Amino acid sequence: MINTNMPTVQGDKGSKPALTFPGSQAPEGLQVQVLEAGDGQVVEAGDNIACHYLGQVWDGQVFDNSYDRGQPLSFQVGVGMVIRGWDDGLVGQRVGSRVLLSIPAELGYGDRGVPQAGIKGGDTLVFVTEILGVM
Repeated sequence: MINTNMPTVQGDKGSKPALTFPGSQAPEGLQVQVLEAGDGQVVEAGDNIACHYLGQVWDGQVFDNSYDRGQPLSFQVGVGMVIRGWDDGLVGQRVGSRVLLSIPAELGYGDRGVPQAGIKGGDTLVFVTEILGVM
């Protein structure tokens, strides 16, 4: 079932996406929507994965993306190296998948936020993440 309260994503896989939000109210809890299912191996906790991503505050500004840098992000998933919403939302997905994540503050940057990135405390974060591979 698709959560109709999730943003819509424009742009083809492999290119920088653009998000359109359905309103100012973010859905409760972690929301994971597979936009395009990959057919590669399943990502497991502890794997080192490479991803392209775009991160945006719910109904706000883009705060980071790897597309403009032309360099995917590589990290160990499921072990606390990234925000918990990424660990929880990406483990179990397949390589080649494009995934939309809506991450509540408690699984993101909490009450602190990241002011220098334009993320206020309590902000819900939205990511479009493409899992490129497991190293």
